Amino acid sequence: MEIDKAIRESDDRRLKTKYNNAIYVIQRALALYSTEEVAFSFNGGKDSTVLLHLLRASFYLHKAGKDNFTEDPGAGEFTFPIRTIYFESPSAFPEINSFTYDTATTYKLQMDIIRLDFKSGLEALLRAKPIRAIFLGVRIGDPTAVGQEQFSPSSPGWPPFMRVNPILDWSYSDVWAFLLTCKVQYCSLYDQGYTSIGSINDTVPNSLLSVSNSSNGKEKFRPAYMLPDGRLERAGRVKKLSSWPLSAISNGVKNEDSHWKGKFTASVIAVGDEILFGTIENQMGSTLCRKIHSIGWAVSQLAVTRNDVDYVAEEVERRKSANDMVFMYGGFGPLPSDITLAGVAKAFGVRMMLQLPEGIAELLHHEQLRTPLIKCQNVVILSATNVGELDPEWHCLIELMRSNGSLVITEPFVSKRLETTLSYVEAAQPLSEISIKFPDIYIVVIVNQEMGLSSLLLKER
Repeated sequence: MEIDKAIRESDDRRLKTKYNNAIYVIQRALALYSTEEVAFSFNGGKDSTVLLHLLRASFYLHKAGKDNFTEDPGAGEFTFPIRTIYFESPSAFPEINSFTYDTATTYKLQMDIIRLDFKSGLEALLRAKPIRAIFLGVRIGDPTAVGQEQFSPSSPGWPPFMRVNPILDWSYSDVWAFLLTCKVQYCSLYDQGYTSIGSINDTVPNSLLSVSNSSNGKEKFRPAYMLPDGRLERAGRVKKLSSWPLSAISNGVKNEDSHWKGKFTASVIAVGDEILFGTIENQMGSTLCRKIHSIGWAVSQLAVTRNDVDYVAEEVERRKSANDMVFMYGGFGPLPSDITLAGVAKAFGVRMMLQLPEGIAELLHHEQLRTPLIKCQNVVILSATNVGELDPEWHCLIELMRSNGSLVITEPFVSKRLETTLSYVEAAQPLSEISIKFPDIYIVVIVNQEMGLSSLLLKER
C-alpha cells in the first residue's frame, strides 16, 4: 500500500506516531462494525482527504492477512468498500466539487450524495442504510470538536450513530506533513492561499500568506502548507454579524441588509460571583466594550458567569464559534486563576497541562507586562482586575496581535450621548426619522423614570 510505505520510509517520527494512532482507531472501528455498518463523511477539504487515505491504508492492512483478500492496490484494482457521504451544497466552491468527484472516480468511492442539510440528510440516509458508525475528519480546535473523543455517540436530538474521529489529536502541521509526505492530491484552493475552506460566502485566502506581486498589481498567496502558525488556519474565515442583542429601538432595517453586516464581532465574558451578587460594580465590562468599539469591532454580547468551570465552559462554547474574538476577564475577589482557564480548556475539549489548556494556549509576551497574556485560538484571557490595569494591558494586547497578524483594526465607532426630558412617545417620531435618514447610526434608548429619557447614538465613522 503506497500510503503505508510512504509513512514507514519517512524520517518524521511525530508523523509516524500520529499515523499509527489513527490506524489503530480505524482498525478498532472496523473490528467493532462490519463494512456495511460504517460510512465516511467526505467534503473535499484537507482533513477529510487525509482521512480518506488513512481509511484506505487501514482497510488494506485490516484485510491484507485474510486469505480471500487478493486485490493489489498498486495495480489499481483496490476498491474502497466504505460508503462515502458527500453533502453537496450550492454555496460550495466549484473546486471543492470538482476535486470531490474526481477523487471519487480515482478511488472508486461508493458515493451517497446528499443535497439536504446535514441533520436531515443523515436522518434520511440512516433510515435507508444500516449505518452504525461514521468516520469524521474532526480535529481539536474545530467548532464541532468540543467534548468529542475518538469514539463519541451522536449528540442528543440527532439520529443515533457512533462518531469515529481518527485524527482528533492531529494539528494543522500534521495534516500537511501527511499530505506532502504521501504525495496525494488535494483541492487546488489550498495552493491559492486558502487554509480552512467553508462556503464561498464565508471563506477567503488567508491574509497571512499574502505576497506582493508588482508585475500586475494583483495579490498573490503562498500555499496553505506554508502558513507559519497552524493555530491561525481559520484566519481566512469571514464571519458576519448575525444579531445585535441589545434592547434598543432599531432602525427598522433587517439585520442582513444593514450596515452592520460583515463587521468583526467580539463577545465579552466576565467571570465572578461578586459581579453576579452585586458586590462589585462591573466597570471593566463597559470599559472593555468601549475599547473594542475603538478598533471598529461590534460587541455582540456582554455576559457574566459564575466562578464555576462548567458555567465558564458553557459560556465560552456558546460564544467562541459565534464571534471572531472572545475577551474574558475575572479576578474580582478570591477567584482561583485556574477556573477560567479550565473552563476554556473544557470548551475546546482539551486537557489542562502545566496549568494551561493543552495544545491551544499561546502566551503573549510584552516587555511592559509582568506576566504574559493567554490566547486560546480566538479566546483572549485578560489578567487585569480593574480599569486602571486594563488600559496598559489593552494597549500591549493590540500591539502584539497587530504585529502577528491575528487582529484586524478597522475604523472606530463614534459615540454620542444625548439627554432629553421628552416622553418616550414624544421622542419616538424624531428618532424614527433620524434612523431612516441616517442608516449608519444605531440608536440605543435608555429610559429613566425619574430623569426622563436618554438616547445613546453609536455612529460608524
